Amino acid sequence: MTNPLILGVTGASGLIYAVRALKFLLEADYAIELVASKSTYMVWQAEQDIRLPPEPDQQERFWRQQAGVTQGGNLICHRWGDVGAAIASGSFRTSGMVIMPCSMSTVAKLAAGLSSDLLERAADVQLKEGRQLVIVPRETPLSLIHLRNLTTLAEAGARIVPAIPAWYHNPQTIEDLVDFVVARAFDQLNIDCIPMKRWQGG
Repeated sequence: MTNPLILGVTGASGLIYAVRALKFLLEADYAIELVASKSTYMVWQAEQDIRLPPEPDQQERFWRQQAGVTQGGNLICHRWGDVGAAIASGSFRTSGMVIMPCSMSTVAKLAAGLSSDLLERAADVQLKEGRQLVIVPRETPLSLIHLRNLTTLAEAGARIVPAIPAWYHNPQTIEDLVDFVVARAFDQLNIDCIPMKRWQGG
C-alpha cells in the first residue's frame, strides 16, 4: 500500500475499535491519516475519563500511547475542523478510508452528502473519487432511518461492516472480539495485518 489510509473516528461508543485498528496498522508500518470528529473528544472523556488533546502533534503521541505503539508506521493527525487539510481534496491520493466506530449521526450526514467537518469531507471525497470507504457502525437497535441511510451509503459504494463479532475463532478476551471486527473491516481494503483464526469449514 503506497498511499496512506485514512482512519476516521466518530463519537460512537466503542473507541477501542479505533485503538486496536491503529495498533495493528502502526505495527505493520502503514501510513495513516487520522481525523477524529468533535464528539469523539466527549466520548473519550465519558468512557475512559481521558482527555483527547486538541493539537495534532499532541494527538499523535496520545493515539500512539493508547495503541501501545511508540515507533513504527507514519501517523498524521488532523483537527476535526481543518477542512483545508490534504485529505479534504480528491487530488490527494489515498488507499481508502475506514470510519471506526461510526455514529448514526455521521452515517446520516454522509448519506445526505453533507460535509460539516474534515471527517465528513474526507469520506465524501472517497465516495466521489470511487475509492473504498468502509463504515463500521456501532448502534443497536437500528431504526428504519438508520437502515435507509446505511443502504444509501452501500448503494453509493461504501462497504458496511457492523461491529458484530463472531465466536468460531474461540475468543478469550474483549480484544479478541474487537480484533475480529477490525480484521473484517480491513479485509474490505485487502489489508491483512491481524492474526486471526479464519473459518476453515466444518
